[in-house]
Amino acid sequence: MIDTHTHLDYLDDPASARSELGLSAMVCIGASVQHARNAVALAEQFSDVYATVGLHPTDADQDSPDTRAELEALARHPRVVGIGESGLDDYWNADQRSVQRAAFEWQLDLASRAGKPLVIHTRDKAGQDSAHQGVMEVLRAWPEVPVILHCFSGHADLLRFGLERSDHTYFGFAGNTTYKNAAEIHAAAREVPLSQLLVETDAPFLAPVPKRGKPNRPGYVRYTLEFIAALRGLTPAELERLTDENAQRVYGLPRSSE
Repeated sequence: MIDTHTHLDYLDDPASARSELGLSAMVCIGASVQHARNAVALAEQFSDVYATVGLHPTDADQDSPDTRAELEALARHPRVVGIGESGLDDYWNADQRSVQRAAFEWQLDLASRAGKPLVIHTRDKAGQDSAHQGVMEVLRAWPEVPVILHCFSGHADLLRFGLERSDHTYFGFAGNTTYKNAAEIHAAAREVPLSQLLVETDAPFLAPVPKRGKPNRPGYVRYTLEFIAALRGLTPAELERLTDENAQRVYGLPRSSE
């Protein structure tokens, strides 16, 4: 099983976290320059760890020529399989939209030039959807760049948009998929074509039921997969095979990572 989105370097003991609950591979997300360095270092150390490098929208104020130069260099590393996470976040401060958008568009360009997918973070305040609408607006100019809608929220317009982009869009479902009050995410997890579906933890955040309230771990991705398998009327083994194939395809992971 593959955890397609984890912050392994945030955990106290990344080495032991890797070996829990039978993971075959995981993608460690570099969401700032320092975390990108950490992700690459872990990918160099462990054969089952791969990395992305990028600038999270809430860290977009770090965007600079030096930041871009270092992330460009890291993106060429053979263990780097994606760019990001990037995107738009209006949860904390919508006044940051201009710098977030500039960093987002630059990372789309980097992903295009590197031939790697972009991992997208999208978050709004409750009852609002300015970030979701903004992500769609930006992506319309980049129809050929493969993207992963990380921790998909179930937003109906973004779901339709991603389905229209077909095999250039993947939907990452995290631990909050298992929460009782996540009706929109449940509906999306039923509707997304199996060929566009990924499972992730976002560890150490968003631990799934039955681990909710505790720090998340990469191996807990199994609980999310089992929940979605039940929603879809599949066995966990069937869904594991399909989501692993999707992860290998979008990230270019070797088949030997199964």
